[in-house]
Amino acid sequence: MRPQVLVTRKIPASVMVRLETACDVDRHDDDTPLSPDVLLTRVTGKQAILSMLTDQIGARVIEAATDLRIIANIAVGYNNLDLTAARARGIVVTNTPDVLTGATADLTWALILAITRRLGEGERMVRRKGWPGWAFDQLLGMELRGRQLGIVGWGRIGQAVAARAEPFGMHVAYAARPHRRGGPSGPPSPSGPPVAEPMPLDRLLSTSDVVSMHVPLTDETRHLIDQPALARMKRGAYLINTSRGPVVDEAALVWALKNRLIAGAALDVYEAEPRIHPDLFDLENVLLAPHLGSATTDARTAMADLAVRNVIAVLSGAPPLTPVP
Repeated sequence: MRPQVLVTRKIPASVMVRLETACDVDRHDDDTPLSPDVLLTRVTGKQAILSMLTDQIGARVIEAATDLRIIANIAVGYNNLDLTAARARGIVVTNTPDVLTGATADLTWALILAITRRLGEGERMVRRKGWPGWAFDQLLGMELRGRQLGIVGWGRIGQAVAARAEPFGMHVAYAARPHRRGGPSGPPSPSGPPVAEPMPLDRLLSTSDVVSMHVPLTDETRHLIDQPALARMKRGAYLINTSRGPVVDEAALVWALKNRLIAGAALDVYEAEPRIHPDLFDLENVLLAPHLGSATTDARTAMADLAVRNVIAVLSGAPPLTPVP
């Protein structure tokens, strides 16, 4: 009998063909997540789950999936999974690192450029037919050359963002261990950019002109950027978040933006997606994107393909390609 696999969301047909050649697949092709009750029902008898970051694979789901051998999460993060429950059952958990690094780093730079040059404000002005024409002091932004880019989190994506800073003439600083606020940073990675200054998070926040978040969501990083952190930032600084929404306290961010404690923020992720703090919609000094970090055809196809290869490997008795550590 062939292995039974649940795929919780539509994935590229070219990748699905690879999976269907080796397994019997229960596909959920809607664009909305499976409800918790439906998910509980459909994991019964499955040896593998291909999940998305919007799927909450908690202890109840894992308990219901008595035949489960692998959860392949199509994301770098895995805060949607109960790792403790999975490991207690001997279930392999995998993610999809590396293949989306470039796409997410590019999107981060798109947000940096858009918020520092006030493109969102300008685009809204033009669309509402409120542009009066060129003016000498209209929507003046900040040049990046000579400024400091502070990277919070020195993993693959953080280093890829830093590596793109040189053409813009920015000095790069990084805090490698942001959960130890005020503590020492780790050493530069051999694969990282050659010029990047390690510094404690407190100093990074107080000296950087652009602060870009690239940390996983953990108990230590939840609300890492809170009122005290925002108050520590430079008054002309910008905050960028393409990591996980709860890393930033949205209520605190609203407070900082309304009081002009920072110049602006660009967000691709939110605390309670798809819900967004309602006050953010009324602020001109914030740019809101709909979680587009890895949203390229190349990256999403590669993510799904890696997840499928992990499933096929584990179900055939081989080790996983990218196990969650």
